[in-house]
Amino acid sequence: MWEKRNLKPIVALSAIFAVSLGGYMIVAGYGGGELFPQLRKHERNAETHIKQGGAKFNEGDYHGAIADYDLAIELEPDRADAYYDRGRTKYRLDDYYGAIADSSRSIELDPDYAKAYSNRGDAKSALGDHDGAIADSSRAIELKPDYAEAYITRGVAKHKLDDIHGAIADYDRAIELNSDSARAYSNRGVAKSKLGDIHDAIADYSRAIELNPKFTDAYYDRGRAKYRLDDYYGAMADYSRALELDPDYAEAYSNRGGAKAALGDHDGAIADYSRALELKPDYAEAYSKRGDAKSAMGDHDGAIADYVQGYNYRGDAKSKLDDHDGAIADYSQVIDLRPDSAHAYSKRGDAKFKLGDHDGAIADYNRAIELEPDFVAGIYYDKRGDAKYELGDYAGAIADYSRVIELGGPSLLGPGIYYYKRGNAKSALGDKRGAREDRAQHIRINRFLLKKISDSEPEPD
Repeated sequence: MWEKRNLKPIVALSAIFAVSLGGYMIVAGYGGGELFPQLRKHERNAETHIKQGGAKFNEGDYHGAIADYDLAIELEPDRADAYYDRGRTKYRLDDYYGAIADSSRSIELDPDYAKAYSNRGDAKSALGDHDGAIADSSRAIELKPDYAEAYITRGVAKHKLDDIHGAIADYDRAIELNSDSARAYSNRGVAKSKLGDIHDAIADYSRAIELNPKFTDAYYDRGRAKYRLDDYYGAMADYSRALELDPDYAEAYSNRGGAKAALGDHDGAIADYSRALELKPDYAEAYSKRGDAKSAMGDHDGAIADYVQGYNYRGDAKSKLDDHDGAIADYSQVIDLRPDSAHAYSKRGDAKFKLGDHDGAIADYNRAIELEPDFVAGIYYDKRGDAKYELGDYAGAIADYSRVIELGGPSLLGPGIYYYKRGNAKSALGDKRGAREDRAQHIRINRFLLKKISDSEPEPD
């Protein structure tokens, strides 16, 4: 009886001994149960999290999906599929750098993973690296010639590079491989529309909608195509459907407003443009269109206000894209509409400065200062001082930087930066002592600011 009662502990001890000596998974014990089932737990959990992540992805719960893929990778760091899945999910969240990083890791783990190349290509294209996208999607096609999504990815990149015929050829091939690809039909429609083949484009959008009745962009793009054919009611219907699917689609509101305006419904158009601007406050085109609608209704003051905003925002956007000539043109339009806009003169001066037209910049800054001499603690003086410095007018630069210092200086770098700039100008004039004094003051101010910041920081818990 004693031996029978203690048989299970004896087997368990021998199993433990075997595991410790040989490192094997031992299945032993009373009743044939598995000893230490937790040793297989990681394998099961990683697979489970990948499946759960896939289900959440399909439901549109991208953050939840990423949480599952994170756990899967934590449990099995060498699973290429987990990195791929997390990468494509990050792409859906517009985290393109994260998508590239995960896709690259997936490729490191499995160099023949065609889907990972294609996903990385999508992310590169979204970041403007269209050549890189073509290279990745082409590699995916080499590895998997029947992979329709890779052709779509390459088609998008070709379209972005204005190879429209090449893009259509890739979309054609994608449709041959997968005739149910709504994305391929929709993208081909966009390419055909770019070539002016509007009727065929509408046919492609319609086919995409048949395949996926909730394809918001296909409705939006079909609406644009119908508008080009003067089918304003059809365009409105498509924009309205897009808005049912995505109530925050600012462009759909703006374009629906355009269709309403074309039909003479200026009140309805203004309402749509206004909603677009609520959703996207820097939407230059919506300001311009709303200005047109207000003008058509006789509200000329309201129209001018909208035109001013529209040109300002468009000028800012062009400037960010280094299209400084285009920015100058837009700010000039603002000045024509509002000759007392110091802001527009200043912005136009900035654009001229970036083009190397320092005399033109100074002329604009002069006008801005005449209109608002004390604006934001002398920011216009600072800009004019920089332009004068570039022209070698160091005495004029010193005068402007001194005025900024008197007014308090608006720089995010702290008021010390103006002493530093003035010191440089003094040095250029040979005033070494004055330059040293200004630079020393710059250092003192910065030390003081750093100490204030340090003193204001809470003590660690």
